[in-house]
Amino acid sequence: MLLKTFGWSFAITAAGLALAGVLWGWQGLAIVAILSVLEISLSFDNAVINAGILRKMNPFWQKMFLTLGILIAVFGMRLVFPVVIVAITAKLGPIEAVRVAIQDHDRYEALVTSAHPAIAAFGGMFLLMIFLDFIFEDRDIKWLAWLEKPLAKLGKLDTLSVVVSLVVLVIAATTFATAVPVHDGEGTIDKASTVLLAGIGGLITYLIVGGVSDFFENRLEEADEDEEGAEEDAAPAAAAKGTGSVVGLAGKAAFFMFLYLEVIDASFSFDGVIGAFAITNDIFVMALGLGIGAMYIRSLTVFLVRKGTLDDYVYLEHGAHYAIGALAVILLISIKYEIPEVVTGLIGVVLIGLSFMSSVMRNRREAGDGDGSGSKAQVTSGV
Repeated sequence: MLLKTFGWSFAITAAGLALAGVLWGWQGLAIVAILSVLEISLSFDNAVINAGILRKMNPFWQKMFLTLGILIAVFGMRLVFPVVIVAITAKLGPIEAVRVAIQDHDRYEALVTSAHPAIAAFGGMFLLMIFLDFIFEDRDIKWLAWLEKPLAKLGKLDTLSVVVSLVVLVIAATTFATAVPVHDGEGTIDKASTVLLAGIGGLITYLIVGGVSDFFENRLEEADEDEEGAEEDAAPAAAAKGTGSVVGLAGKAAFFMFLYLEVIDASFSFDGVIGAFAITNDIFVMALGLGIGAMYIRSLTVFLVRKGTLDDYVYLEHGAHYAIGALAVILLISIKYEIPEVVTGLIGVVLIGLSFMSSVMRNRREAGDGDGSGSKAQVTSGV
């Protein structure tokens, strides 16, 4: 199971490190290895969130997530996306932006850093919406009941998460974005309007992609119920019709879930790309190191799905969503203040670690009560 799931990650790691050693020597090899560890530590919570979504998808789309998805993650988000951001923010042509990224590393770093407020606002708002929609939903299983119960009651207001997000965005734009330090450390610049527009863009993206995905997922569930009813009535024609509908709806639902996963991955990758500049400003070294780390996150996601880890350790999703909320706040604060990557990574690891230990303790209590079968049913219904 381990080799089957992580085999490609191991192979790409070996090939990537060998390539780094040939092209850039021992120093390049070390930098690529450090960047890989950085990406894994920053995005572990991303794997847990992805697993919660990926397990709803059929094997075909899970393979798409590991093939096309990793190409988008590595080449799209870690290589092409920063260049596109430079082209847009610096108003450069595509060819000139590529030239700057390859030949003028210092200018490239400065341009990407100057675009950080917009990137952080977009990603921060997208991740904040994921966290708020999770925490405002009434769930059968609660990790921090003292906090989640009252928030679930407040969540009965359908638009509460949007209102809270907009309030947070306005606060961020009028505090952190009004005096952003420039790259050389001399002077500041007002990025309030940029942060507002980018944050609204992140919010709209979440509402569109998440909303369409939820719509098709609900349609799929309704179709499944119709199919079951048709089978019970022993109507072959109707059952066949229901089966075809399910296949079509499953494809649409899975497609939009796939898009949703890619946007989530993009939001998680922002801090990794920006943080990588503390280690290197060579775009190819950066893409190789972060790409290896992203591959492990993909493999870990599939591993969690196949092992049923989220069903066995029911608080993991809670911990991952709390880590997402923390990352969203950190992204917004980083508009003005530099937050060390080790802090970002440790917060996520600590929250997920605590949720894992809480899950283990819960399982032991359930086993001690001798209610194994009932516990399993409760665990399944609460996820």
